[in-house]
Amino acid sequence: MHSRDEDAFPDTSHLAHLENEAVFILREAVAQARKPVLLFSGGKDSTVLAHLALRAFHPAPPPLPLLHVDSTWEFREVLAFRDSFARKHGFQLHVHANEQGRAAGVNPFDHGDAYTTAMRTDALKQALDDGGYDVVFGGARRDEEKARAKERVFSLRERGHTWNPRRQRPELWNLYNTRLAEGQSLRVYPLSNWTEADVWHYAMLRKVELVPLYFAAWRPVVQRDGVLIVVDEPERMRFLAGETTSRRHVRFRTLGCWPVTGAIESTAADRGAVLAETLASSASERQGRLGGQDPGASLERQKREGYF
Repeated sequence: MHSRDEDAFPDTSHLAHLENEAVFILREAVAQARKPVLLFSGGKDSTVLAHLALRAFHPAPPPLPLLHVDSTWEFREVLAFRDSFARKHGFQLHVHANEQGRAAGVNPFDHGDAYTTAMRTDALKQALDDGGYDVVFGGARRDEEKARAKERVFSLRERGHTWNPRRQRPELWNLYNTRLAEGQSLRVYPLSNWTEADVWHYAMLRKVELVPLYFAAWRPVVQRDGVLIVVDEPERMRFLAGETTSRRHVRFRTLGCWPVTGAIESTAADRGAVLAETLASSASERQGRLGGQDPGASLERQKREGYF
């Protein structure tokens, strides 16, 4: 693999294997794609994936754009990071929101899973249809939760972007079937075999810049149902009776819509400290999210409907 710099990992290292595998997947899929796109949320996984895409095709400019599905309840720091990242690295950036949902006032406080369907799943399907993309890269990892673990690296999607886990194609010996019938598309996950710790180790060694929300700082929070919610936009926050804001030293392990994404108390303020904290943790990175009682079942249903 041709590197963008001379600080390549030892050929036998675990991270070298993961990096080479991801670069191979990116090159293989882009070579077969008619119109590829990379889903970019501004989170750690999609940021690392975008860096891998830069390495895979260096010195050429990125051969695929970034697509951000804006739920309209994104952290402000995520939006600022998204724009600066695309500008700095020469990516075209496409942003799409479900304007019908926005106009109807669909929000995470009142609408729960219906909000996710409208502002995440439906918005993504709209963006993919509008762009005519046939190969869609995402930063999902199998270790995130059980629904993700059912998916192949090259995940076939049927007409309407639906997913049927019973129709997954075999991927023996890292051979990938990219053939598509009319109306079908592929979701491709080059980080499938990575863990949360791998992502942080890679970000530390490659000095990958990440959104500041992943690092501990004093932030205004409300404690709700045992979850620390950072009040990112006080003017839009729905405070419950008796709730007060306090300042806590917190960071995020995963990022989503700010009203439902839980922070954790932490002193980890750099990549090395976060990696050490991640290795010592036994809790799931997604456990702090407010939502349904079975997030795994909810996510599988959403994925079957077209969620990323």
